[in-house]
Amino acid sequence: MPDYSLNVYIVPYKYYFIKTVFIFKSKFHIHSKCQIRQNTLMKDQEPTVESTQKNRIHEAAAWAANAMGLESVDLEPVSGDASYRRYFRFDCGDRSIILMDAPPDREDSASFVDIDRRLRDAGLDAPDILAFNLELGFGLLEDFGDTLYRGILDEETVSNLFPALFTVLSKFARIVDTDGLRPYDALVLQQELDLFPDWYLSAHRQRFLSGAEKLLWNEVCSSLIRSACEQPQVFVHKDFHSCNLLLTESGRPGIIDFQDGVEGPLSYDFISLIWDRYITWPRARLESWMKDFHQLLQPDCDLETWVRWCDLMGLQRNLKIVGIFARLHYRDGKDGYLELIPRFYDYLLAVLPRYPEFHEFHQLLEQSECAP
Repeated sequence: MPDYSLNVYIVPYKYYFIKTVFIFKSKFHIHSKCQIRQNTLMKDQEPTVESTQKNRIHEAAAWAANAMGLESVDLEPVSGDASYRRYFRFDCGDRSIILMDAPPDREDSASFVDIDRRLRDAGLDAPDILAFNLELGFGLLEDFGDTLYRGILDEETVSNLFPALFTVLSKFARIVDTDGLRPYDALVLQQELDLFPDWYLSAHRQRFLSGAEKLLWNEVCSSLIRSACEQPQVFVHKDFHSCNLLLTESGRPGIIDFQDGVEGPLSYDFISLIWDRYITWPRARLESWMKDFHQLLQPDCDLETWVRWCDLMGLQRNLKIVGIFARLHYRDGKDGYLELIPRFYDYLLAVLPRYPEFHEFHQLLEQSECAP
């Protein structure tokens, strides 16, 4: 059996990463030149999306085999997501490995590698990176299995599953190093909010805001952004929900899809978890979790302020999500996202009446031409 451990366990992480990228890159270039010659297209023949994807899969398989010292690997699709990344699984001896395919012209994998290190340094379960080639956009990762929290989280299990996730969020806030991370600041928050009128209202509902309604929208955005910016700024995963969490064999939460991590509002990842994509929890349960997490973190604010932070952060995120889902459909041609909009729209309608300053905006969203 080939010795595929190489320097994984005996060379410090940063040195291992640089060395393996150099070795695998140099070996793969020999193979890729042959592939290019073998797959040269006729001058007038344009490659199709399908043929391009197939060629890239072949390249990924060759790189993975070379990296692990194998003659070949059989890639089994695991999943894709709303980005251009794809994931595959293959067997290597007595274990399975995940191959991440992140086209470098579409995805910046340097942030994935960087944040993976930050999370693991904080004692959290991010996948061990066995090898990564940033130039090619291929990476080999520890396999956390297939037990997504999405499939096991329900009314009966939530009381057992959430405490460990709250512990993860607590470590995000207290331990994970944020030095050098992009700030989740007012500019970014506004850009995200603008997805709602631009892609949901205008592109999807063909509902264009009047001059007075634009002023109202600006006031809503200012309130939401002000609330986010006055919170403690900590590590933020930005997509912390049941589809990006795996129950590992150790029973600990495995964290994935963290490459967009930033330094931002304390409540953001918490509200991402409780306002779920697939389960709508009753308000009493939401407020109970808000109280529990406030006691766990003990931020420098009273419970009432914390609840307001959570509610307004939820409004910002859910407005953004509604806009993103519309954009994924109309701009990116991705199916299945429009049908997810009503749940997040309902989240908006449930929170807005709790705050008198949003009364007019609530009335606007209740109009039939705006509603999903």
